[in-house]
Amino acid sequence: MQQATAGETGIAQLQQVVRFVLEEAQQRGATQAEADASVNQGLGVTVRLGEVETVEYQRDRGLGVTVYFGHRKGSASTADLGMTAVRETVEKACTIARFTAEDTFAGLVDPEALARQIPELDLDHPWALAPEAAIALAQRCEAAGLAVGSQISNSEGASVHTQRHLGVYGNSLGFLGGAVGTSHSMSCTLIAQQQEAMERDYWYTTSRDPADLEAPEHVGRKAGERAIARLGASKLSTRKAPVLFSPEMARGLFRHFIGAIRGSSQYRKASFLLNAAGERIFPAFLQMQERPHIPKGLASAAFDAEGAATHDRDLVSDGVLQGYVLGSYSARKLGLKTTGNAGGIHNLLVGSSAKASDLQALLRQMHTGLLVTEMMGQGVNGVTGDYSRGASGFWVENGAIVHPVHEITIAGNLRPMYQDILAIGADVDHRGGIRTGSVLIGEMTIAGD
Repeated sequence: MQQATAGETGIAQLQQVVRFVLEEAQQRGATQAEADASVNQGLGVTVRLGEVETVEYQRDRGLGVTVYFGHRKGSASTADLGMTAVRETVEKACTIARFTAEDTFAGLVDPEALARQIPELDLDHPWALAPEAAIALAQRCEAAGLAVGSQISNSEGASVHTQRHLGVYGNSLGFLGGAVGTSHSMSCTLIAQQQEAMERDYWYTTSRDPADLEAPEHVGRKAGERAIARLGASKLSTRKAPVLFSPEMARGLFRHFIGAIRGSSQYRKASFLLNAAGERIFPAFLQMQERPHIPKGLASAAFDAEGAATHDRDLVSDGVLQGYVLGSYSARKLGLKTTGNAGGIHNLLVGSSAKASDLQALLRQMHTGLLVTEMMGQGVNGVTGDYSRGASGFWVENGAIVHPVHEITIAGNLRPMYQDILAIGADVDHRGGIRTGSVLIGEMTIAGD
């Protein structure tokens, strides 16, 4: 008989807790109930200038309980998975529910939306990493960065993190599903100096499988090269010009889009894309798909936070918004059906039906403008779409980088910015739940001196 893995054993224990919650809730008169139990464990180390700064071991447990008495809802949580604490948590949730106002939209997901089959997504790749080995990796990473050139004068450190998440969700509709997933990362931040001027930059790698991480030396060298490239940065005079967002910065543009088409933003009428389903939001060449079942995907999931099945979906076709991002509550408020997005989007792929260009080709297409590689601040209004953020990067002329720039602000409005996208690059960044290449926008306001 094959021995159960640690993940299988942990899932079985969490399932036991969730079953107990559902039974307790039923005995206390709840008409519906749901529970989410989890265990997170991991290791993180940071070194700076070769010396160990932190070694942290994490093991967190959590349980969230929600009960419904008709349309009255009560929720409670605990970090103690012992039966006494679990029973008390259910009792607290039931007590709260009896005092809340009725909400006719409250309740579990519609039964027909529940996941019936759980595909294997290859998300669990534990890393048996001892603290000494993690420290050695971080030291190798930082040392490679410090060796890039004499301009590297200091370090903010290199870090290595590994984490494993076990989670089980169940509800009184008969759904009980578990998932085990890992995430691993390595990063380095360095400071370059030229006379009195100093610039910092970083690089990182992250994946489900430690075998897919970039080599520590590559991460360190990339951080060092990026920091040195920023030396000699200057401001720009205020102007209007094309702006090219690097892939890691472009991701934020589409994160604002997802925020605007979330069900909660729609039913609260707090979105610059209110009632926009069926409208052309982007140029006709832009395509956007949700692909929740990508093996090893950082945002892959077989079911959402309510147990609803996730599925492939074309969110934007030929620039036209096909629908919203909904959980069951927001779907009911809007008179629609859940899209399996309670808890968020699952692997959003942004691409172009036209031939995608590499970064050099995009720079030539832009000809003269700003390449943005870092942004600061949170100056985005989700209701109006007004966009204003601090930025740094490189000024480009005749399709070639001329010099680094800093201490500027780029501004516009997301609605016209989306319409003014000229190209999506082939340089796709896979290090997150939104995968996109560089994005070239025809014109934005650049505020400087």
